[in-house]
Amino acid sequence: MKKYAAIVLLIAVLSNVGCNSPQTQTKEEPTMADPQKIVLYQVFTRLFGNTNTTNKPWGTVAENGVGKFDDFNDQALSEIKAMGVTHIWYTGVPHHAVIGDYTALGISNDDPDVVKGRAGSPYAVKDYYQVNPDLAKDPAKRMEEFEALIARTHKHGMKVIIDIVPNHVARRYEGRNNPEGIRDFGADDDTSVEYARNNNFYYIPGKPFEVPVPLEDYRPLGGEAHPLADGKFAENPAKWTGNGSRAPQPHFYDWYETVKINYGVKPDGTKDFPILPADYAQKDYQAHLDFWKDKDVPDSWKKFRDIAIFWTKKGVDGFRYDMAEMVPVEFWSYMNSAIKAENPDAFLLAEIYNPKAYRDYIRLGKMDYLYDKVELYDTLKHIMQGKGSTDHIIGIQQGLADIGGQMLHFLENHDEQRIASPDFAGKAELGKPAMVLSATIDRGPIMLYFGQEVGEPGAENAGFGKPTRTSIFDYVGVPHHQRWMNRGKFDGGQLSPEEKNLRDFYVRLLNFTKTSPALAGEYREIHSHNRQFTEWYNDKVFSFARWSENQKLVIVSNFSPSETYGFELQLPGDLVQTWGLKEGDYQMSEKLYGRAGATLKVSSGKATVRVDLGPLESWVLEVK
Repeated sequence: MKKYAAIVLLIAVLSNVGCNSPQTQTKEEPTMADPQKIVLYQVFTRLFGNTNTTNKPWGTVAENGVGKFDDFNDQALSEIKAMGVTHIWYTGVPHHAVIGDYTALGISNDDPDVVKGRAGSPYAVKDYYQVNPDLAKDPAKRMEEFEALIARTHKHGMKVIIDIVPNHVARRYEGRNNPEGIRDFGADDDTSVEYARNNNFYYIPGKPFEVPVPLEDYRPLGGEAHPLADGKFAENPAKWTGNGSRAPQPHFYDWYETVKINYGVKPDGTKDFPILPADYAQKDYQAHLDFWKDKDVPDSWKKFRDIAIFWTKKGVDGFRYDMAEMVPVEFWSYMNSAIKAENPDAFLLAEIYNPKAYRDYIRLGKMDYLYDKVELYDTLKHIMQGKGSTDHIIGIQQGLADIGGQMLHFLENHDEQRIASPDFAGKAELGKPAMVLSATIDRGPIMLYFGQEVGEPGAENAGFGKPTRTSIFDYVGVPHHQRWMNRGKFDGGQLSPEEKNLRDFYVRLLNFTKTSPALAGEYREIHSHNRQFTEWYNDKVFSFARWSENQKLVIVSNFSPSETYGFELQLPGDLVQTWGLKEGDYQMSEKLYGRAGATLKVSSGKATVRVDLGPLESWVLEVK
């Protein structure tokens, strides 16, 4: 497809502005047809294809149903691809603790006293060399079914991401499928001491584990009788809990279903392994790989490296790392350089919430991308709730200017409240401006959580946990998403007109985002200039410019759900110069929805365009 040599003015009334940072640029300007931006679609694998609508609290598989790998058939994957998706994050694939009898396959039954929910937490992995048996039509062939899903996803031109959870494993970890020569976690531990460098776990010698005291209204499985639900779990000596609790009886709000992995960090916090020299922040993964070749590292490092390479060799294209900042950055250098040696294009995403550690995990830990949760997401959430000002976005952009292209933006994921839930925004449409902003403000990836595109509110009381988030612990249907699935037709046949319109918005935005050369280029905020010089422009609006050699964009967003704002949006003089705009009028056509265009007027080195933004409205204008 021919490259666009036009100037595009994208005026978007949706909130979510990310940060700009230089990413490695290609020598040639990309064409509009080629993906320029990663669009990540997170699916909770056991929920995606479930058509059962019973939704009984604490319901069994037979009562509430469960999705399977096979539900991601060619039709489903085609529709996901058509949404603009480049990568699918299949959440909950590794075999984690579940309340289900798979003893016929040699799998031990899990104890409800140390399992959250009936379906179990995907972050309490029980066997890293197998997949969740719930997800297979034939559990005995569960690995083959997942391998087929990898192949189908690749056939549809998308990449496969799965979770690795290095900080903790299930309270009862049993590696029944270890490759030859791989020893299980804890198999060689000295349990008589709290810490030893090559122990995989931390111990509390002389103290047995005690099940947490439950909340007053909590009973495992909702109070249903179960032979193992007796308030006891045999673990002696007790191990440290996943979130770092050193008590033999952790609190109910601790991650009591998991145990913490030891990476050679002593109980006093000192490191019992080689430290990377500071100048390795500027070195590539090959240099990091070479650094570790002759180093003696703790046993847990080797175990997780082997796990990652195992899945990489299966065709998995990358990993989302749970709670990455709870694991030392040196380990990530060791692990990620090994993965990149196997697959230089691997996608490596870290869940991290400490902005002070961002650069270390990118530069020393060799992460590709990090969650932008505590800065952009939290700020946008406040704005969407009517509590915040768009002025705060400027500081976020500036603070992350050097790494913005490596920050993943999102409005929903499995940990966060659904936009449409009453405790977040109460209405899915309030996410529109934030999504435009998040998807277009920098070079970093944009993520969509399944059901977000049809306004799923997460209203079900599934069992463990409360509504507002779609449950990750129990068997449940996802009603709005199920209406799009339409009993496995994946054609949106049961969606309401409002839900269809919302999904159409996401499809248009993500496809535009994915192929826009300007979004792989430069960034400049014009919000502060317009706040100073433009009448009627206010802190419910945000605007910025993006450009490359062949495309120039201005993005303007109205976050108000009720007010229309009209003003003469200004382009600062230095931007007019940088873009080489000549005197005169530029007729613009709207590209996102094909609505009536506008006129960009350039005179005496200044440029203005009349903008009249309705509540949550968006324009995409192209200069002819």
